[in-house]
Amino acid sequence: MPPSVIRPLRLFGRLLAATAAVVGLVALFLTLIVATDGAGSGFVAWSATVGVAVFAALWRGRRRPWRGQLMPFLPVLVAMALALSVCVPTVPTTRRHPPGLSFVTAEHWSLSTGSRVAVYHYPPTGNSPRQRVPLVYLNGGPVRGISLLDHRFLQRLAGQGYDVYAYEQAGGGRSDLLPMNQYSITRSVHDLGAFVGKLGKGPADVLGFSSGGVVLTRALADPAIAAHLRRAVIAEPGPMDGPTARMAEQKGRPSARDIAPAVTGPRSTHVPRYAVAFGLMRLGLLSPDTGLVGQAEGDNAFTAADLGSDTASAYCARDAHRIPVEDTAENFSFSAAASLRIQQTIKDSPSIAPQLRRSRTPAMLMIAECSSQARPWQTTLLADNPAVQRTQYMPGVGHHMWNGLGDNDQRAAATITAFLQDEPAPLPDYPTRADIPAFLRDHK
Repeated sequence: MPPSVIRPLRLFGRLLAATAAVVGLVALFLTLIVATDGAGSGFVAWSATVGVAVFAALWRGRRRPWRGQLMPFLPVLVAMALALSVCVPTVPTTRRHPPGLSFVTAEHWSLSTGSRVAVYHYPPTGNSPRQRVPLVYLNGGPVRGISLLDHRFLQRLAGQGYDVYAYEQAGGGRSDLLPMNQYSITRSVHDLGAFVGKLGKGPADVLGFSSGGVVLTRALADPAIAAHLRRAVIAEPGPMDGPTARMAEQKGRPSARDIAPAVTGPRSTHVPRYAVAFGLMRLGLLSPDTGLVGQAEGDNAFTAADLGSDTASAYCARDAHRIPVEDTAENFSFSAAASLRIQQTIKDSPSIAPQLRRSRTPAMLMIAECSSQARPWQTTLLADNPAVQRTQYMPGVGHHMWNGLGDNDQRAAATITAFLQDEPAPLPDYPTRADIPAFLRDHK
């Protein structure tokens, strides 16, 4: 074989071997990250990988001239630089809370549970009759700040005479963080009970959306907390317990997921450190309290663009090209680690159906036509809670039913207020418990 062919083949072989060495070392590093749960911001895994790599490079170059001894170190340097990018923070490691809002003041209340939460109060306005019972809003997340879109909806409810209170659950938005091992669905339920008690205004009406609906559902199954709730509106809930979470995820009408334009803006998942941390956490290979990325740093790093596909799934396919901006970068806050921790405690919890069947608090279930939530999560709640007095199937909307599009906010508010005031429902009571089999069969 002529030298003109041999030289390129040798060069190609060396490049291939170097690439394989880099990939192998990075794979070893990631394996050690998982094995050590990211201890020491990943530097424990990095140091061990460096030791292995240096030993291997010295072994390979032991019989070569000094220049040849240096060659095995080139892939080591490349691999170590790549691995080091996973160990070095690029955002502050102490919590940066969102700045204050111009239209409402965030107060901070210390609850009897030990949580310190950010509270927003919208007193009744407008010409509608004043409602004597306060209305408490539980946003979704589970550990997420209240979006500007939700704040606008709460202002609408206040404009209809409601004394509206909302709080960001512990760890979310402007609320204080908890130690990671204290996040649980039980803690969230107890926080709700403590919050209503601290209001000091007697029984309250509660509107729970998405994971907030899960908190409210489980509160209804706790007689001590349910005694302080007058009426409950459960909007688009997730799974209420472990058996429900393991049900098949049949969805509603098509959502805008995968067809909406990509969300613009910076993504933490474009940074190696956070792509690895959040990716391995989502796969269950790192614990939520991993030593790789601290809770505060993870909260600071996560951006609205990271939730792009989840945001799109909250809208109907027909709205894919007109999805509103739900929040600003300054106000957005989401704790991926704490949210995963709470979701896991739901998956690990036993059935609450026996307790829920004894509930006596009047409740209403709201279901979106293009829901991204699994239908059995919603229909199981309906079947197991005899106190659900009406179900409102909201046509033309996705998971985020009040979204500023068309008359969606007006329709959602009318549905909620009609139930709270015990007035006739604006929509048929559907599905009823008898309708559940056909509702699931027809993929409504």
